[in-house]
Amino acid sequence: MHNINLSRVDLNLFVVFDAIYREGNLTRAAESLHLSQPAVSHALGRLRERFDDPLFERSGKGVAPTPLAKAIVGRVRAALQDLESTLTEGLNFDPAQSNRVFTLAARDVLESSALPPLMARLHVQAPAVQVRSVRIARRDMESALSSGQIDFAADVLLPVSDEIEHAAVGQEQLVVMMRDSHVAAVGGWSLDDYLQSRHVLVSSRNEGPGVEDFALTRIGRVRDVALRCQNFFAAAQVVRQTDLLLTLPSGYADELVRQLPGLITRPLPLSLAPLELHLYWHKKSSRDPAVMWLRDQLTQLMNEARRS
Repeated sequence: MHNINLSRVDLNLFVVFDAIYREGNLTRAAESLHLSQPAVSHALGRLRERFDDPLFERSGKGVAPTPLAKAIVGRVRAALQDLESTLTEGLNFDPAQSNRVFTLAARDVLESSALPPLMARLHVQAPAVQVRSVRIARRDMESALSSGQIDFAADVLLPVSDEIEHAAVGQEQLVVMMRDSHVAAVGGWSLDDYLQSRHVLVSSRNEGPGVEDFALTRIGRVRDVALRCQNFFAAAQVVRQTDLLLTLPSGYADELVRQLPGLITRPLPLSLAPLELHLYWHKKSSRDPAVMWLRDQLTQLMNEARRS
């Protein structure tokens, strides 16, 4: 690549690049931008010429990014977000008229508790606003916020840099779920009873312990994990049909018990501090009134959900 005069570059090309990368398909990218597919193809052709690289190659029914596209997407998204923040800084945000798309990184527990009331509120206050809930690995959360891939993340308290702002939005105790015919469903309930059964561990990671396992390790105990899966609802279905135990946040456990007859919960027989839930956003988003408006909605709703 040669030195480039920025005044001769059409910055809209990078909006097209971001849409293609996000959608993985030229037709869907065109639809999301309200452009024709030939217009998107033409813009991609200009970008390919500029970078001397195909950027996207055919893969199945869509396209896949080349190594160069993967290398630049973070910087492109960060620059676009900075430009958007510059344009919106100091401007009023009217949720009733906005068609903004917000992306939230959340796990199924938060989706279940926060998305229904959030969408009900947006239906009234911001009917054209769109929300995307995605899953991001914790190690990638900060980079995803910095690049603009996501607007918010909700998770337990995590170590982050000064570039990431966050606020506590509630806390929750862990409880133990079992089927109502389990031998431990009635009578005494102790740590020994907990450890005599086999367990389900829900985690988005391929390996590694849960928070309850760290607490057990500190007292020299270990549990027998029979199943590791990614979804609490699926895990609860397994517990209904087996004598496995599932340790999970109490709020979501109560919801699953209401939905799935035959399940009960008992307190976790282990000294463990409540899980503290935080909402995260990049500090540059504090200049964007739209992001700050949604932050206030999420914070209020999640605090209400934890108090109910």
